[in-house]
Amino acid sequence: MRACWAMANSRNNEPPDILGKVVEAFLRRHLKPDQKLVVGLSGGRDSVALLHILKRLQTRLEFHLSACHVNHRLSASAKEWQLHCHRICEEWCVPLTVKTVEIPRGSAVGLEAAARSKRYVAFGELSADWIVLAQHRGDVAETALFNMLRGAGLAGMASIPEIRMLRLGLSLMRPMLGVARTDINAYLQRHHLDWVEDESNLDTRFSRNFLRHEVMPVLVSRFPAAEKKLASAAAHFSEAKLLLDQLAMLDLGEQSPEFPLPIEYFARLSEPRCRNLLRFLLYRHGTGIPSEERLLEAVRQLLEAKQDRHPEVIFGDKRLYRKRGRVYLEPINAVEGLNLPI
Repeated sequence: MRACWAMANSRNNEPPDILGKVVEAFLRRHLKPDQKLVVGLSGGRDSVALLHILKRLQTRLEFHLSACHVNHRLSASAKEWQLHCHRICEEWCVPLTVKTVEIPRGSAVGLEAAARSKRYVAFGELSADWIVLAQHRGDVAETALFNMLRGAGLAGMASIPEIRMLRLGLSLMRPMLGVARTDINAYLQRHHLDWVEDESNLDTRFSRNFLRHEVMPVLVSRFPAAEKKLASAAAHFSEAKLLLDQLAMLDLGEQSPEFPLPIEYFARLSEPRCRNLLRFLLYRHGTGIPSEERLLEAVRQLLEAKQDRHPEVIFGDKRLYRKRGRVYLEPINAVEGLNLPI
């Protein structure tokens, strides 16, 4: 055990690197002494780099460090990835928790979203102050572009939040959102780190992979700052979303932002403010961000259907409907854990 501690600490005298400085500055803004940090460790390049950085910073910043690997059992390589995480954590003297989850194959929200939801549920069961995740600037840019193309509107194009409460006493942090993928690759090479590749990340039949491998390289070849500019735009969208959320709260007045909600709160608003209020409420209740077309259709059905009808619109695993002058949002099936945090 002493040997692995010596291995990690011996690198503290190396010249500082961009990635390490960004993560350290982020932690100094948010951490309190003696807090517990758990890295979401997939075994991929981003999470391996993050765990390595945190191990080097642990003594200096006085926090407790561990890792959690969630095995989704979706790939034939899942066991190999889990063993790789075990080897890394054993070498670096980092305690590791492994969570195995069952992913509902027929989920209305899709396999990727269902896996993400189950992963967050697993994280929420951990005893810690922070779950530390390794998303970076490329993820921000790709998410903004993906949601823009699918018509998700302003909320979908907003930046991935740096800090987000998962439950009382436990929050997520993402200290690498300002870091480029090239900086992560350079860090891995500099420190001779090994990682595993998820073969599904190369499958361009998935829209996000298509954007990452086919679209973004072309954009960057013509516009070298494309990733940075998209991430910057996402930050501006986040500010605009905050203002629209405040407008939604003003439109609710003293009414709690919960379902069921009297239809009059929608009927008295202009159509854009009505859509904004509905979008705000759906997001608060764990519904994936719908396209503007879906929101417009929902508003039309809720407001224009005759009094003796009970119109409903499906959003992923939930249904929105009007009944006796009130608007309800309910699960289609009692699928546990399908809350979709960003």
